Amino acid sequence: MERKAIVTLGPYAPFMEDVVKHPIVSGIRLNTVMPLKETKEDALKRLESIVKEEGKELWIDLKCRQLRVKEFCTPPYTEITLSHEIEVYTPTKAYFSDRSESATILEVNGNKLIMQDGPRRVVGPGESVTIPHPTLQIKGDYLTDSDKTYIEAANKVGIHKYMLSFIEKKQDSKGVRKYDAKAESIEKIESEKGLRYLSKEWEGNTRLMAACGDLYMELKWPHEIAEKIEFILSKDKNAIAASRILDSLASRPEPSCEDIGHLDNLLRMGYKTVMFGDEICLEKEKILSALNIYTLMARRYEK
Repeated sequence: MERKAIVTLGPYAPFMEDVVKHPIVSGIRLNTVMPLKETKEDALKRLESIVKEEGKELWIDLKCRQLRVKEFCTPPYTEITLSHEIEVYTPTKAYFSDRSESATILEVNGNKLIMQDGPRRVVGPGESVTIPHPTLQIKGDYLTDSDKTYIEAANKVGIHKYMLSFIEKKQDSKGVRKYDAKAESIEKIESEKGLRYLSKEWEGNTRLMAACGDLYMELKWPHEIAEKIEFILSKDKNAIAASRILDSLASRPEPSCEDIGHLDNLLRMGYKTVMFGDEICLEKEKILSALNIYTLMARRYEK
């Protein structure tokens, strides 16, 4: 299998055609938290026509049970509103900003977190929140209402490719097929529960993604991240590695030593496909630079 990359692009990125034409790009990921100025059906039809012209794929990234901030919260505050209702033993820690910030949850009221402290900054809609306590229960359907409307729109356009966030049980992917019998899914492993599903229930009929950033935040022992990423690849030799791939390019002209080491480790393990995340993909020069660096580094491991 030759080296490939999937790139996250905003629905109105003016340089989309240039990225799609890059020889190592196999597809585009649409992050469904991004706002649209048109109907979902019209947006998907337009994006599909762009990628299909180059023989590439469009993947619709469904949010599923991923916890995100729903409303702006400005400090000092004691309440954060989430995208889902949850239950969890309290007090416990919540993590923000790739685990660089934490705050204590004193109480949970539906989808409201009553906080003891921080984070001491504005927390905005769409920002992810990690609560790694083993008692965490996310209420409601695996698919959000927005996910369901995206699947409905995709069916009308004839698109059937989805990325499933925080998959943790066999019923999750079956739930997607309930709304789209032709669904082709990439299952994102992003939590301890996801790893247990992979060990005990996964049937080997879907492609996997090691979502390195969220998985790192969810692990009880963060130093185990490399072992877990390698475990995912052992289950699916065509697994995709995602997040934290050359992210430092978003704020500097050259990647950091840590980012080079992370990508090299993924290549050394045997990953053949990576997915570039949101921030690095906001500027044409940044993402094209990342794709070129990835191409050059991958040559070391070609046989």
